[in-house]
Amino acid sequence: MKNVIITGADGFVGSYTVKYFIENSCKVLALDMSEAPRRLTVGENLEYMQCDISNIATMLEKIPHDVYDTFIHFAWAGSAGEARIDYNLQMQNALKTVECMKAAKELGCSRFVCAGSIMEYEVEAAIHSQGSHPGMGYIYGMGKHVAHCMCKSVAANIGIDLLWPMITNAYGVGELSPRFVNTTLRKIINGEPLQFTAATQNYDFVYVSDVAKAFYLVTKNGKPFCEYVIGSGDAKPLKQFILEMIDSCGPECTPLFGDVLFTGTNMPLTTFGIADIKADCGYEPEINFSQGTKMTMDWLKTA
Repeated sequence: MKNVIITGADGFVGSYTVKYFIENSCKVLALDMSEAPRRLTVGENLEYMQCDISNIATMLEKIPHDVYDTFIHFAWAGSAGEARIDYNLQMQNALKTVECMKAAKELGCSRFVCAGSIMEYEVEAAIHSQGSHPGMGYIYGMGKHVAHCMCKSVAANIGIDLLWPMITNAYGVGELSPRFVNTTLRKIINGEPLQFTAATQNYDFVYVSDVAKAFYLVTKNGKPFCEYVIGSGDAKPLKQFILEMIDSCGPECTPLFGDVLFTGTNMPLTTFGIADIKADCGYEPEINFSQGTKMTMDWLKTA
């Protein structure tokens, strides 16, 4: 694992991952949509290439063959906001993921590593429950699950090692999306009411630098055709995370639990377990939730 291609490389998680690979003596070809990167700095071990993965033929023309050994795929449109419920977009994401894997094989890569989601497990539980009425919020996770299923069959067929790290909930300095941690911290900063569900559902959050380290270790040490949960190792009911965040970032705030209706699926704590990634890959998270949210809030105040 010396020469690596990473799509979605200038995004939030992608950029942290690129930097971690470079710090560990890898050469990275970073692919993203923008003409020039915003988060990355091109250097000796980092080459940046503007690339639209919708056009695989052009990508294959631009990238030299038999140079790169590993392909890591983060590019996924609509990972936050209203686009998460766009089923056309999410299905296109799944199809593009399969095409990227086939391109990785053609380029000479022996490993394809894709960013999965813990929501894939939630989707399975919700869909296969008799009489369930899953909401549109599941569409994003369905796209990831479809991509996972198709990639596993196609990978076995074409002869490339597939590894599927599944992120619980990444957060941290540099994230601009309206996802849960960011939204809650902004409300604390702005003095807005903090309204939540009863927050009894099990959850986990993992700081972005730990996610980047996990992708490196899974890529290096992970077993082919295995999935690995990337989490903090401290999953618990969401309410406990919220109280930790408030204690660390807004002790003067009063959370209001039960004001928002919860329509999701509560997963058992075992779903978030990280025993496999620790045993197979040597992963150990470093940043706890109180520390991570405080760093994130301090950054948001200046962003």
